[in-house]
Amino acid sequence: MRRLASMGAGALLLCAASAAWAGLPTFCERPREISAGEQDRVLRFAGAVKDELERSGQRVALVARAGVDLSRFGLLYSHAGVALMDNPGSRWGVRQLYYACEEARPRLFDQGMSGFALGADAPSHGHVSLLFLPDAQSAQLEKAALDKPLALSLLAGEYSANAYAFSTRYQNCNQWVIELLAGAWGGLPRGEHVREAAQDWLRAQGYAAGPVRIPSHLLMFAGQFVPLVHVDDHPVEDIHALAMQVSVPDAIEGFVRRTVPGTRHVELCHDTRQIVVRRDGPPLGAECRAMAGDEVISLGT
Repeated sequence: MRRLASMGAGALLLCAASAAWAGLPTFCERPREISAGEQDRVLRFAGAVKDELERSGQRVALVARAGVDLSRFGLLYSHAGVALMDNPGSRWGVRQLYYACEEARPRLFDQGMSGFALGADAPSHGHVSLLFLPDAQSAQLEKAALDKPLALSLLAGEYSANAYAFSTRYQNCNQWVIELLAGAWGGLPRGEHVREAAQDWLRAQGYAAGPVRIPSHLLMFAGQFVPLVHVDDHPVEDIHALAMQVSVPDAIEGFVRRTVPGTRHVELCHDTRQIVVRRDGPPLGAECRAMAGDEVISLGT
């Protein structure tokens, strides 16, 4: 039976379009240990994210994290979820899809914001993006995310890191989030074909997944031999063009900001020296440099 659970050690701590092509040797190895200083810095960063959520005046936010390094694909953010003030696991916990290694299938998990931030690949720096929706859409999203039968009916039986956005064969973490938005806002009929209905609604609304551009045919070919990466759900023309329609956080953000006027965007990043908070400004970028108008929080000891 599919279920919602708290995040456990058996969960895969990465989920990204084409994540396997980042050169990872296995999908289920445990994350590396981090030092006490690194952990303290990331926990302070998670605290800043929670402070931003608290002051938002909302009860739900779309949240994305920079996890694995996807810079070769021109991507910063890799993993999206839904932050809920009244998450059953913890206040402002993140409801999200992960691949459960011990069960060899995707699951929905609730994870505290600290754990979500600690899931980043490099503790020396991190990025989190928050989208706050107008009241009506926010209430619909909160209701959908807390509706366990709906949330679970949108969960696929098989996982693929680079799942094609308009097929029900596989699913990645970001695909579950965008289909949940369709469930929240699309008035979809319940039943076994709810994922098809969600994808039809997204197409009708002009949702554009990716494209994730693969740097070379060699990399495309090599990716087929990495566990949890599949191409059998993708159109052949996309494979030949090295441009795969995969749901990534950038695609979700673009769709939401285009279709829901009044959406507010907050980005936070940290390096070893400081936390930068940017509200409704240009993208922070990977280097985490502050500009005029940003809030800067020192991480000095």
